[in-house]
Amino acid sequence: MKAILLAAGVGSRISKENGNIPKSLMLVNGRPMLQHTVELLLRNGMDVVVITGFQHRLLEDVLKTYPVKTVYNPFYAVTNSIGSLWMAREEFCTEEIFLANADVYYTQELLDRIRTAPYDQFLLSDDTRADQGDYFLLSENGILRKYGKELTRSERNCEYVGIAVVRNRWVRKFHTRLCEMIEAGQYNLWWENVLYSLVDEDEIRTFDVSGIFWSEVDTMEDYRRVLDYCESHPGA
Repeated sequence: MKAILLAAGVGSRISKENGNIPKSLMLVNGRPMLQHTVELLLRNGMDVVVITGFQHRLLEDVLKTYPVKTVYNPFYAVTNSIGSLWMAREEFCTEEIFLANADVYYTQELLDRIRTAPYDQFLLSDDTRADQGDYFLLSENGILRKYGKELTRSERNCEYVGIAVVRNRWVRKFHTRLCEMIEAGQYNLWWENVLYSLVDEDEIRTFDVSGIFWSEVDTMEDYRRVLDYCESHPGA
């Protein structure tokens, strides 16, 4: 499996409070969160690619001792994450890709759960976090029906984690649609919109990881949640 981490964004909601550094470099257990993630993925035998943009030299310095590849998006300020992923389009030459926002904290338990997923493509969801969250999904029997930040409570039943997996024929299908969307000028979308755009053509799957700790760090409240978890779970 190849892991592609999206770490190019500014993180405007939290940057004024964290010293204007990338979210993935905020300290957890005394070291940047990105180090935790990269080491975890490498221990699981993955080839790791990190897409950088904002403060890319800081990210590259943190990663310089690791056997990972970095891809720089110099246009990070005028593209959204789909544009950053397109910069790494040549990395879609494998049979299995783990796609993740680099500001998501997770542990081995989540990777172990992913290995049990029977699908060739899926977005990770948490069925216990539909009341409050950042980005929501409506999944019916594991099939994505709706998605968005503004879904009402009756329109959603889970929160999106910030991670997806594509395997086998879906690697090529995802790559083809990614390139089509960029060529159509849709570089202001999230990388997840590649999968969303296929909802009417195929069954896009969700895979529930409820009961496993994870947190996307968009706010200082999210960050404190990660710190509290690590304090109560030494070695996590």
